[in-house]
Amino acid sequence: MMRFFLYTIGAALIIAAVAVGGILYYYGHDLPDRLDLASTYEPAVVSTVYDMHEKPIGEFYLQRRIVVPLERIPKHVVKALLAAEDSRFYVHRGIDVYAIVRASFKNLRRRGVHEGASTLTQQLVRGFFLTPERTFSRKVREAILAYRVEKNHTKDEILYLYLNQVYFGHGNYGIEAASRDYFGKSVGDINIAEAALLAGLPRSPSRNSPYRDFFAARERQRYVLGRMLAEGYITRAVYQDALQTPIRLNPAPALNSQIAPHFVEHVRRVLGDEYGFRPLLQGGLRIYTTLDSNLQDAAQKAVRQGLDEVRLRVKKKSSAKAPAREGEVEGALLAMEPETGMVRALVGGYDFTTSQYNRALQAKRQPGSSFKPIIYSAALEAGLSELSVVQDGPLSFRLAGGKVWAPQNYDNKFHGPVTLRTALAHSLNSVSVRLVQRVGVERTIQQARKLGIESPIEKNLSLALGSPSVTLLEMVRAFGVFAGGGKLAEPLFILKVTDRDGSILEESESSVKPVLSPEIAYVMTDMLKNVVQSGTARAAAKLGKNIAGKTGTTSDYRDNWFIGYNPSLVAGVWVGYDDHRSIGDKETGASTALPIWLSFMKTASADKEEEDFAVPEGINWMDVNLRDRYPLPLFESSPVAKIPYVSMGRALAPAPVKDSAPTALDSLPKTEPTVVPEEPVEGRPSRTSW
Repeated sequence: MMRFFLYTIGAALIIAAVAVGGILYYYGHDLPDRLDLASTYEPAVVSTVYDMHEKPIGEFYLQRRIVVPLERIPKHVVKALLAAEDSRFYVHRGIDVYAIVRASFKNLRRRGVHEGASTLTQQLVRGFFLTPERTFSRKVREAILAYRVEKNHTKDEILYLYLNQVYFGHGNYGIEAASRDYFGKSVGDINIAEAALLAGLPRSPSRNSPYRDFFAARERQRYVLGRMLAEGYITRAVYQDALQTPIRLNPAPALNSQIAPHFVEHVRRVLGDEYGFRPLLQGGLRIYTTLDSNLQDAAQKAVRQGLDEVRLRVKKKSSAKAPAREGEVEGALLAMEPETGMVRALVGGYDFTTSQYNRALQAKRQPGSSFKPIIYSAALEAGLSELSVVQDGPLSFRLAGGKVWAPQNYDNKFHGPVTLRTALAHSLNSVSVRLVQRVGVERTIQQARKLGIESPIEKNLSLALGSPSVTLLEMVRAFGVFAGGGKLAEPLFILKVTDRDGSILEESESSVKPVLSPEIAYVMTDMLKNVVQSGTARAAAKLGKNIAGKTGTTSDYRDNWFIGYNPSLVAGVWVGYDDHRSIGDKETGASTALPIWLSFMKTASADKEEEDFAVPEGINWMDVNLRDRYPLPLFESSPVAKIPYVSMGRALAPAPVKDSAPTALDSLPKTEPTVVPEEPVEGRPSRTSW
């Protein structure tokens, strides 16, 4: 009888073993036998954008994961997770039979599934290889894989993988991303109470989310702390203290919208086109840019404060009975180094969260009088000087359909013969038109192309008043030629891109080329300094003597500009409505864009010694009393001036250009040249007007 019983037991065990073996073979024969997850672990991780100081300013990802080594994760964080999910982690071999039996009895007693028995290793392989479906086959395959992982990995390797792979809710994968999102700090800085709250999330990230149900999250935290006490991980005093520790959720706002959102978005578009969006969103690229976060912060504040003032002023001026219209006055700012082209600050609008439109790079608007320095530089290349005299008087042109175009000055007055220096300082429109007539429309357009203006330009005299539609970047780049001694710099946003291992994928250097003679560039800078000292941009003079720039205001006050620079930085500001409507009567570049520029440049130049522009070898000087020798209605605040001029043969004369067929605006008879007699002065440029 005993023998029969033993045979029966043996047979049953053999049958059970065969059955188990068959099940394991059936469900495990197509699973990988040797798993080496630790050495081949390359999860989808965040690509990070850095500024020039290697400070993070942006992130691109599908899964927000920041991989950290196990040694950087505090022991109390690890213990909290083990207490919550797998207290026998260092005892079992991937499958905890004791936990399975315990959970089974509890679930039978409570008549439902109230407790699980999955180990950390099982949870890990489920995330790597399996679906979350609750089926018998999945559980078997999960157990097989967990056992094989335990055979091929140390416990620390499994912990490292788990802590970086598991989902903590709200798009956060891994403990580091979760810690930064929930508490606004790295996992190395969280306390026991915070660690317990995070440890309670993997079981049910949605139900236990402190954002969705803070009380449920606290209840789960209490459970985790109790398990830590029961396992001897913490003392009762620590347990009581952790229960009393307040939880302050400090979710960090999306990094992309914090520091330089329009800049970061531009980088995303450029690299997405270059590498494809999959490597960008999953590859853990490290993108080093030219942005200076300190200047960017100053730019953001300047734009916001300046636009707030303009918006308030516009609302006060507008009639209460006027119909409400959508949209507020917008603005943009871009700053770059003239010698390198490195973009140091970029603001594409008032608020990126409400409008992602990048008005610094994408919006094409009329620059108005800020376009005039391009025309004046062409006139200097044609042989004129600061003291060449031009008639500021009425002009009229008959257009198609019998209409007449008669350009006027801002004050609706004409001032007779004026020097180019004075005409630019006071932004006299008729002088600009006469300069384009003299230089030629085609050659003026060629000059704009040399200075980096790539947008289409219609071939007519209206370009003298800044009619072409251009971007803020183009205007800043053009003024950068004057600031950079005649060299045109390619705008540079990205310095270097590396993969997750630090291997360099691309590296960029500054690209500059000479397009103007240094002498012409210097004379233009001197004229633009005079605009600041005694012209339309006098408000900028408070920054010092070595500030150059030009305002711009289009008809009906639709687009307002100021582009200005010192020897090390050129910056431009645009202000206007997206729908091209008028900002308001008397709202000019000097009253809207210039204050923003001034606020930014105060910070940019703070704690820096004022430096002067380098004087090229081919520059000569003359002392001039503008009141005595040039009895003109307009002159600088101080009539005595030291005027630079270009020595003979030093200017880079433009190649001969034959104007194309004239259009309606330049087809009419031009104003006849008028020679103003003067006593010859040796070494001084001639003074002629037309």
